[in-house]
Amino acid sequence: MTIPTYHAYLDIETTGLSPDCARITVIGIYLVNGRRHRLIQLVGDEVTRVNLLKALNNVQTIYTYNGSRFDLPFINACLDTDLNEGYQPYDLMYECWRNNLYGGLKAVEEQLSIPRQLKGISGFDAVILWWRYHDYGDDDALALLLEYNKEDVVNLQALRERLKNYQP
Repeated sequence: MTIPTYHAYLDIETTGLSPDCARITVIGIYLVNGRRHRLIQLVGDEVTRVNLLKALNNVQTIYTYNGSRFDLPFINACLDTDLNEGYQPYDLMYECWRNNLYGGLKAVEEQLSIPRQLKGISGFDAVILWWRYHDYGDDDALALLLEYNKEDVVNLQALRERLKNYQP
């Protein structure tokens, strides 16, 4: 019996831009193996090294957008977990740059007509949503934050697929 291997599309939400004064609030991981896919979201106290490594079990490649400069170093600083070791990280941002597609993930999605249900929500909004949930128990804010994160990771797969055949 062979153990299936997965590609992981990973994105984090944080309370700020520096791991020195911020923390990870959500780690979204979209696991894909052919037609099989599964979403894992670690939230709040679930964001641990053990839970992250368990979620990445049987993963070979981790796809991110700007992950080599933000997500992976943030995870390493906060969870003492270097995802450059034991996995093949692939930052889709650089593939976009090679194809003259610039801007953040949402700007590139627009350029490639990758749809997004939650329009107008940014990483800054994600911070506000987290604090509304954390400080006031606003479950609607958490649900919106998780939907935002889900769209990010699912759209990373769509971005990777579009880039395979992209002709600038």
